[in-house]
Amino acid sequence: MKILHLDTNHPLLINQLNNLGFTNDEDYTSSKAVIEAKIHNYDGFIIRSRFKIDANFLDKATKLKFIGRVGAGLENIDCDYAESKGIALIAAPEGNRNAVGEHALGMLLSLFNKLNKADKEVRNGQWLREENRGIELDGKTVGLIGYGNMGKSFAKKLRGFNVDVLCYDIKPNVGDENCQQVSLQELQEKSDVLSLHTPETSRTKNMINSDFISAFKNNFWLINTARGTSVITKDLVSALKSGKILGAGLDVLEYEKSSFENLFSEDKLPNAFQYLINAENVILSPHVAGWTVESNEKLSQTIVNKIITKFC
Repeated sequence: MKILHLDTNHPLLINQLNNLGFTNDEDYTSSKAVIEAKIHNYDGFIIRSRFKIDANFLDKATKLKFIGRVGAGLENIDCDYAESKGIALIAAPEGNRNAVGEHALGMLLSLFNKLNKADKEVRNGQWLREENRGIELDGKTVGLIGYGNMGKSFAKKLRGFNVDVLCYDIKPNVGDENCQQVSLQELQEKSDVLSLHTPETSRTKNMINSDFISAFKNNFWLINTARGTSVITKDLVSALKSGKILGAGLDVLEYEKSSFENLFSEDKLPNAFQYLINAENVILSPHVAGWTVESNEKLSQTIVNKIITKFC
């Protein structure tokens, strides 16, 4: 079987596939049109998020048996069309779930203890203790939307903090010893913290809007390590200004390009983003929650293992 690699990944991915007898070609720079012109030669290809895999692309991949996505989500692939053509879809959410859980926890603790604000002030010669008095996670209720690999990882990490963890998920019976599954209404009535762990779908796009936010009984903190399109930024900013949202940790933004490699589709900075970058109760990171040294290796190993299971 011939495999085309469209994004760089940990070297073990190609090395192990070579050892298994697969032929591996690499093309990390050609345009989508150039890739389309030769994709008919390959039985599989492996991608992160370089470009969208649409029906036109898949029609040209006449020999294709599988697509490997080195990451959790498959939203850059026309999954229904691929599956209708008998193409196996291989993702690796197990590979970076621990990294995402740790990043979400780190953001939450940093917000509660004003670490970014205090760090900047001390570096500028300000020693403001009362202004940087933090709050404790102990005794709070954390609500998760989405309880798959990422949500479960975050809930597990919260076990030692004496918190109540609730989750809402469209799938039934996903709760476990770390988290109680509840209705969305109950989650909104009880949560002090909301953390998103959902893929990008028609149901999750623009999910966090003004109406959704106002349905929460308590003022709350927001963590988003999932997809930027789930949150309408201008509505988030309005809630931050009013105090309904007490602070936000955002690893993803609605302005990201679909490849996740660049922030803006246009050069002009939106007004809502201008507010976020100046807000002391907002922490931003560049879509790196699942992007650790360890997850780089785990993601690639997961793809290899799944290829072995299916084709060896």
